[in-house]
Amino acid sequence: MRPRDWTIQGRLTVLYGSLFFVAGAVLLALTYLLVWQGLTSRLRVDVSVPAFRLGAAVPSAKDGVIELADGTKLNVSQLAEQVREREQATRDTVLGNLLTQGGVALVGVGLLAVAFGWLLARRALQPVHRITETAGRIARADSRGLHERIPIDGPRDEVAELARTFNSMLERLNRSFDGQRRFVANASHELRTPLAVQRALIEITTTRPGTSADAQQLGDGLLELNIRHENLIDGLLMLADSQNEPTETVPVDLAEVAARALETAGPRADGVRIEEPALAAAPVPGDPVLLERMAHKLVENAVRHNNSDGWLRVSTSSRDGAGVLTVTNTGPVIRAYEVETMFQPFRRLDRERVSGDRGFGLGLSIVRAIVDAHGGEVTAVPRTDGGLTVTVRLPGC
Repeated sequence: MRPRDWTIQGRLTVLYGSLFFVAGAVLLALTYLLVWQGLTSRLRVDVSVPAFRLGAAVPSAKDGVIELADGTKLNVSQLAEQVREREQATRDTVLGNLLTQGGVALVGVGLLAVAFGWLLARRALQPVHRITETAGRIARADSRGLHERIPIDGPRDEVAELARTFNSMLERLNRSFDGQRRFVANASHELRTPLAVQRALIEITTTRPGTSADAQQLGDGLLELNIRHENLIDGLLMLADSQNEPTETVPVDLAEVAARALETAGPRADGVRIEEPALAAAPVPGDPVLLERMAHKLVENAVRHNNSDGWLRVSTSSRDGAGVLTVTNTGPVIRAYEVETMFQPFRRLDRERVSGDRGFGLGLSIVRAIVDAHGGEVTAVPRTDGGLTVTVRLPGC
C-alpha cells in the first residue's frame, strides 16, 4: 500500500517513530564519539617510565631492558607495544559493546515509542472520528439526521473549532430543510381551498339546467383536470407529512396493515390478479396512519404499473429482529440503473415529468419518506421477466 493510502493515524505513527529513531541514532553517534575520544586520551601508557611496580618487586632498567626482581628481563619497546595492543583491544571492546547494546536498546525503545505514538495518535484523532461517525449517521439518515450535533467536551483547539463549524453547518442545513418542508406543506394546504371552490363552481355550472352539450363536455374536462390537481396537492401534503418523524409510536403489525391495503386495492385492481398473500405476524413500533399509508402506496403502485393480465403478491414476516413487508408485481421490464429514479419525486422510468393518467410519481417517494422516518430501509429489485420486488425492513418491537 502506498504511503498516500495510509490513514492519518498510520502516518502520524510513522512520523513519531521516524523522528524517535533519527534522534536516537544521532544521540548514539554522539555518545560513541565522546567515548572514543575519552578512551583515546585516557588509556595511554607512558612507556618512558624507567620502573614499574609489579606486585612488590621494583624492576631496574638498563639499555632499554627492564629486569624484574625475579630476574625476568623485558624489552621496553616490546612492553610498550603490548600495552598499546591491550589499549586498542580494550577500546574496541568498549566501543563495540556500546554500539551493539546501544543499537539493541534503541530498537527496543523505538518499538515502544512507535506503540506509544500509535496510541497517542489514536487519542488525538478521537474527536475527528466522532465527527466522521456523526457525518456518517447523518448521511444514512437522509435529512432527518440534521438535528444531531457533535459533542464538544475537550479543550478549545483546532478540532473543537472544526466541530463547532460542523455543528453550525448542520444547524443551517436543518433550518433550510425544515423551511422547505414547511413551505411545501403550507403551499399545498393553501391551494386546496381554491381548488375545492373551483371544483364546486364547475359542478354547479355543468349540472345547471339548460347547459349545452359543449359546455357540459368542457366542464367534464375541467372537472377531471381539477380532480387531478387535487390529487397532486394531496400527494404533496402526504409527502411533507411523511418526512416528519412520528412523535408517538405504538406496536403495529405489518400483516394487518398489508391486509387492509389489499382490501382497499381489490375493487380497483383493473384485471390485475391479487394472489393469496403470505401474511405472517411482523410487529413493529410506528405510526399506524403512516404505516398504513405506506402499505397502501406500495399496493397501489404495484397495481398501477402492472400488465392488464398481471399479478401482485404481498408477504410479511419477521427476520433478524426486523419486520419485513414485500410487494412483488409483474409489469414492464425495469433496468437496474433506473431503480433509484423511481424513488425521486415527480419522476418515472423514462425520467420525464409525469403526465397522463399514471399518477404523479410520488408513490415510492412517499414510501421511502415513511420508511426513513421509522428508521427502516426500502429496496427495490427488478424482476428478470418484468416488474419489481419492493422490500421494506423496519426495526421490530
